[in-house]
Amino acid sequence: MEDQSSVIRLAARPGNAPPQAASRGWFLGLVGVVGFSFSLPANVWAVAGADPWTITVWRSLAAGILALAILRAARAPRPDRRALPALAVGGLMVGLAFQLLSSAAVTSIDPGRGAVILGLLPACTAVVAAVLGDERLPGSFWLASGTGVAVLTAYLLSRPGAGGDGFGTGDLEMLGAVVCASVGYAIGADQARTLGGPQSICWSLVVLLPLTLPLGVVSLFVSEVSWSPTVLGGFAYLVLVSQLLGFFAWYAGLARGGTARVSQVQQLQPLLTIAWSALLFAGEIDARTVAVGVAVGLLVWLAQRARLTRR
Repeated sequence: MEDQSSVIRLAARPGNAPPQAASRGWFLGLVGVVGFSFSLPANVWAVAGADPWTITVWRSLAAGILALAILRAARAPRPDRRALPALAVGGLMVGLAFQLLSSAAVTSIDPGRGAVILGLLPACTAVVAAVLGDERLPGSFWLASGTGVAVLTAYLLSRPGAGGDGFGTGDLEMLGAVVCASVGYAIGADQARTLGGPQSICWSLVVLLPLTLPLGVVSLFVSEVSWSPTVLGGFAYLVLVSQLLGFFAWYAGLARGGTARVSQVQQLQPLLTIAWSALLFAGEIDARTVAVGVAVGLLVWLAQRARLTRR
């Protein structure tokens, strides 16, 4: 078993995966992205019945219990003790921090606006993977990524938010969610190369149970929840797909095809989310949001096309 003692420096990996592995990685990544694309609309439904913190704790706790059952049923071996810090950090980033920030964001911004901000996630994930994995990013990557940031910033500043300001708290929360997810993705994909995609996310959620279990018990006494079929459906989707099953395919895809390369598949997520939002929340998605989503997706795609090399 390879050294997993560091959560700061990922194991060295080839800059380009073999064609067959890359193709499988792309397909698995696409499956994960399709699953994730419905997360923001599901979040909107879930937070209609409970506060973002309660939804975040309960979805992580419920997914952790399911993950423990899956690991026991599969008789999965325990990971190396040196891998536990990495699993814990990865779980905190994608299991708590990202979920909390994104759930809070959709209470003040619409899903389409949030999807545009999430369009920066593939480039951010590639940057984190490059920094932690000793890969050098060429100038074309920085040019495309910088242009994407400029387009996104101009959009946010020109479009009034829910409170009347161009750049609001919800936008900042979603940007924070992007940073947290990119760190968690890079670490989770690195662990998936040894453990496999399903075990990587399952162990990350199980490692968090000593934290999420007491928090979940406390929330029973301090939180007010108004259950309805819509709230329950949104919560169920967040637990089963957004928190667990989607990562089975996503981490496996990143591990097989390379984190920086396969993460470009996530350029489709904002467009898919905008499509879901247009169907479910008619009238909330305007043409400018769609245009910006397409532009950011194209720029992220160009950034991911840049060839990564070893330092």
